[in-house]
Amino acid sequence: MKKPIKVAVTGAGGQIGYALIFRIAAGDVYGPDQPVSLGLLEITPALPALNGTLMELEDGAFPLLSSVKATDKMDEAFGDANWVVLVGGLPRKDGMTRADLIRANGPIFTGQGKAINDSAAGDVRILTVANPCNTNALIARSHAPKIPSERWYAMTRLDQNRAASQLAKKAGVAVGAVTRMTIWGNHSDTQYPDYKNAYIGGKPAPQVINDPAWLADTFIPTVAKRGAAVIKARGASSAASAANAAIDSLRSASTPNAAGDIFSAGVLADANPYGLPSGIVYSYPLTSSDGKGWKIAPGFAIDDDARKRLDASAAELKSEREAVKDLVGPAA
Repeated sequence: MKKPIKVAVTGAGGQIGYALIFRIAAGDVYGPDQPVSLGLLEITPALPALNGTLMELEDGAFPLLSSVKATDKMDEAFGDANWVVLVGGLPRKDGMTRADLIRANGPIFTGQGKAINDSAAGDVRILTVANPCNTNALIARSHAPKIPSERWYAMTRLDQNRAASQLAKKAGVAVGAVTRMTIWGNHSDTQYPDYKNAYIGGKPAPQVINDPAWLADTFIPTVAKRGAAVIKARGASSAASAANAAIDSLRSASTPNAAGDIFSAGVLADANPYGLPSGIVYSYPLTSSDGKGWKIAPGFAIDDDARKRLDASAAELKSEREAVKDLVGPAA
């Protein structure tokens, strides 16, 4: 029997956490022969409800679930964790600007970064889901000097999945036919869903969807604003699709990728082949040859229009960093 992989999940009692942890327990990330252990972190008032989730985990009788612990103590949840999924955060309220939200979440991710630094396993990797995820990841990383910068990811896989789905729908094909779909930049309205380098059925997407106006004027804003559309439709933010994207992110980062396969995630990449600035968590097309590390995929053509979009998202991320400059220490 393999040694269990410990996965810590913050905000485990929320909708995303609820949709996520059962799938981890079922083996959807690490495969059918890899045991897992769960460390579930919640705020104290939410622990009674989370205990009900523990009962459901027991009732699920998951053969791969080695152990599970729910707690309101970060050191217990993160102790010896191989992966930490930062789902919990303050939601955006009416009247809050993006900068306000970043400032409000700053203390949460400062504390979590310190606790991960002090308690997690030596090989820990971290996926930040809670928004604004790019800059939340930067804040947490800044307070975890022992953990190399390449171990930190911000989740833009939901945007990648949304983009692939929109292209597939327009082309009238199954979503699996869409490949090399990547997201550049921030998980925000400034992101660039790169249809120009995507393929549909092995052909360049703009050749299959010969509709430049739709691609530029409908596709890009639809993907960038999809989260707001979901909130308007269901009265709550994306939960199951966000959990699914987290599963996809963990799997892609933990499993050797097939030749030519890429996944999107925000990372700190001070040296990158696309001339983007250092010191920000920026989403790139990534690939992993061994399921342990990553590299930025080369060969993505960037024309003048794309360059403007990439630079605009970088400028927004630099502005977000400036808003929390007192929280971002030298480790970043």
